[in-house]
Amino acid sequence: MNLTERLLAQSRQCNSLLCVGLDPVKERLPQAMRQQADPILAFNQHIVEATATWACAFKPNIAFYEALGPAGLETLRRTISFIHEQTNALVIIDAKRGDIGNTSAAYAQALFDVLQADAVTLNPYLGRDALAPFLNRPDRGALILCRTSNPGAGEFQDLSVAGRPLYQIVAERVRTWNELGNCGLVVGATFPEELATVRDQCPEMPLLVPGVGAQQGDLAAAVRAGVDRQGERILVNVARSILYASEGPDFAAAAAQAAEHYCWAINDARATV
Repeated sequence: MNLTERLLAQSRQCNSLLCVGLDPVKERLPQAMRQQADPILAFNQHIVEATATWACAFKPNIAFYEALGPAGLETLRRTISFIHEQTNALVIIDAKRGDIGNTSAAYAQALFDVLQADAVTLNPYLGRDALAPFLNRPDRGALILCRTSNPGAGEFQDLSVAGRPLYQIVAERVRTWNELGNCGLVVGATFPEELATVRDQCPEMPLLVPGVGAQQGDLAAAVRAGVDRQGERILVNVARSILYASEGPDFAAAAAQAAEHYCWAINDARATV
């Protein structure tokens, strides 16, 4: 199955469009986890077990693991292996890669074959040939930055190109790259009007939507703007508001409660579409 088919199958099976971001910061781990041989792995495993009922996907941002050196990358590999062993959820590595062909081929090998990601986030700035090693993998997903959630996103993404903002050109171009049905777009919840525009441009393409929770994106507005006509093809990412729902001994139970809350809030919003 390609990315779209896998997303639809998994989201329907678990009745969820929630993606849980696994972006752990060692200093914020509960005290009990800090005593473990691999504190972040232990923390991630507890979070995955607690939230898997409510999550369609998990999204570790590779930066939090790279910052820990080789041991951190091994923790990431073992986290992904644990998710695949324990759940049917998709694993998206948020890596924002994009480079010349031979370098991208090495990135694809590292992310898909070594770390075993189901999908990765990519930067389109270098053009299609730079992303070809990812796009040519029909069994894996390429989620391409389009209109991101950060405050400075518009500095380049809103620049006028032939009378239209650049992010719209990116969306249209990625749609032509989607020959294998394995492309999606990243559009922030903090910009629901732009999200609705991208959905209109790409009605069949999955959208990864960060920016809910700590970044204060309007969840209901983002969901209504981003889902397709059947109320699907969207992944709403929430990280810190779930991971750190409690920093005490009840952190896993609190994470489960937060994940359940977001799952049903998303479902309530898409029910109004």
